[in-house]
Amino acid sequence: MKKASLLSGLSFALMFSLLSPSISAGGTSDLPLNGTIPETGGDSTAIELDEDGKTAPIYDTNDAIVENLLVETTIDSDNSGELDLVSVKVMRPNTEPGVEVPVIYEMSPYRAGLRTLNFFDVDVELEPVPHPGNGYGRGNGGGKPFTSGQVSGALANYYVPRGYAVVLGEGIGSGRSTGCATSGDLQETLGTVAVIDWLNGDARAFNLDGEEVFADWSTGNVGMTGASYNGTLATAAATTGVEGLKTIVPVVAISNWYDYFRANGAVVAPGGYQGEDASVLADAVTTRANSAVCDPVLEEMVEDEDRSTGDYNEFWDDRNYLNDVKNIEASVFIVHGLNDRNVRTKQFAQLWDAIGEQDIPRKMWLHNRGHSGVGNQNNWTETQHKWYDYWLYGLENDITEEPMVDVQREDNSWQKQEDWPHVDMQSTKLYFQPENEGTGSLHKSPVRNQPHNKQSLIDAPTTNPNTLVANPDTTHVNRLAYTTDVLAEPVHMSGSPEINIRASLDRPVSNLTAFLVEYKSDGSQTVVTRGWMDAQNIHGPDRSISLVPKRDYTFEWDMQPHDYVFQEGSRIGVVVMASDRDHTIRPLTKTEVTITPTRSHLTLPIVNGKDAIN
Repeated sequence: MKKASLLSGLSFALMFSLLSPSISAGGTSDLPLNGTIPETGGDSTAIELDEDGKTAPIYDTNDAIVENLLVETTIDSDNSGELDLVSVKVMRPNTEPGVEVPVIYEMSPYRAGLRTLNFFDVDVELEPVPHPGNGYGRGNGGGKPFTSGQVSGALANYYVPRGYAVVLGEGIGSGRSTGCATSGDLQETLGTVAVIDWLNGDARAFNLDGEEVFADWSTGNVGMTGASYNGTLATAAATTGVEGLKTIVPVVAISNWYDYFRANGAVVAPGGYQGEDASVLADAVTTRANSAVCDPVLEEMVEDEDRSTGDYNEFWDDRNYLNDVKNIEASVFIVHGLNDRNVRTKQFAQLWDAIGEQDIPRKMWLHNRGHSGVGNQNNWTETQHKWYDYWLYGLENDITEEPMVDVQREDNSWQKQEDWPHVDMQSTKLYFQPENEGTGSLHKSPVRNQPHNKQSLIDAPTTNPNTLVANPDTTHVNRLAYTTDVLAEPVHMSGSPEINIRASLDRPVSNLTAFLVEYKSDGSQTVVTRGWMDAQNIHGPDRSISLVPKRDYTFEWDMQPHDYVFQEGSRIGVVVMASDRDHTIRPLTKTEVTITPTRSHLTLPIVNGKDAIN
């Protein structure tokens, strides 16, 4: 095993200047490897620091070393009898002999593009019967291999001159890699980890002529990053505890695949991709040559993902990285969009909580956009640079002394918080009171001595949800709406809202959906967050039960986490409906849902609790 190390000294005639003092980073550490900067020892690095103490761009990308390699994994995901190979492009500075550099690594199944996404039909009944599967083997297969001999991409163009290698990989089953894509299970994780093992001397790699290639230029210190699926693979790799992985920077990434395609037993698609599922995504990224070899794997995924019940099962448990957070030996810097409807915000919230419980070094930025990175807002490039310098080169800087969380507010300004949710958050119940036929109000205290009048809605699975959340004071047969009084001052919500309703159905099955809305003084509204459940999963996502029509049950489900400030003069509202056209299955039969408002409530994570709502 290659040890991650840095040599104190001037072995390679480093230059000095007043503006960019040169150093060979060094020092020793007796601290445990979990969550510490790298150990130092006998290997050499050659870097310079700029006036702000960050690694300076001293290497020329035109002189960089670029290699296209195949790394041998420990898995055989296509059952070919041979170990899978993952394709990587290595870009590193052309250093003096013996100089070693750390690595920033991004694995992706998207580098060779996508095949056609073959979505499931969502305009079907909610019935406990298997849904017909897709056909596979369509598409041409055969991803394009890396052909450029030049440094390419934002990561490499920025970090290679600053003394880092950048490695870009193609996930199993994609591009020039072999194997089969499996949407987040252990095989895909181990295919990702193999590259880190090679960088530490524990796996083999070959050039395109079949000659073995060694990473003798690597310190062994690796940081992983990437957005969406790419960042998800970084999280997956970290949960194996692989040696050498010092930090991950997952951006809008998945921590539990069940919560990407399901919600409390409901089959729920990511925003903008109605009918997608794990098998659909795996099919789309299977761009390897001879892709038909993966048809049996994809067909098995269709069966195991279970769109008929939506229940949490072994298939999803195998793709739940929260199970293995205790194994993480790397620091974690999460970046997520508070308005991401694709990789929804529950993904960052549950990972943040889990790594906090394990005392894993962590940092998080929450921006107010959707499924994207932060761009260069809030000095992102500099912050990420300092993070890598600290964890991969062992440079002492102030990155870990900053408040852990940066949150972008609705006006695009940034605020720092000690933690997330906000440390002064209190779970606050708002109780329903019926008013007119389909409307009502929200109160900080239960409404006493009131008759338990009921209110009903009819499922409208093909209706635009924006239509259903508008005009909360007007009766609408397909929804129920409840609002607070006008807010006398801003109200800061930080965390995960929950809804609890007492209701009956006129059929044994239904989707249930809730939207949290800010109704503004100018008559407009903003959907803050939403949440879903399958009514049959009242005892948890892993268990559907048979419901008796017309019998009252208590249904409770979470909405997606958020950090949001409701403005003075606005009202907080919750809208209850059955199906959500944009996310859930859209059943052909329209269920009637009958609610008892006085036995129902909304729980909001409010900074300073009830006292904040006046």
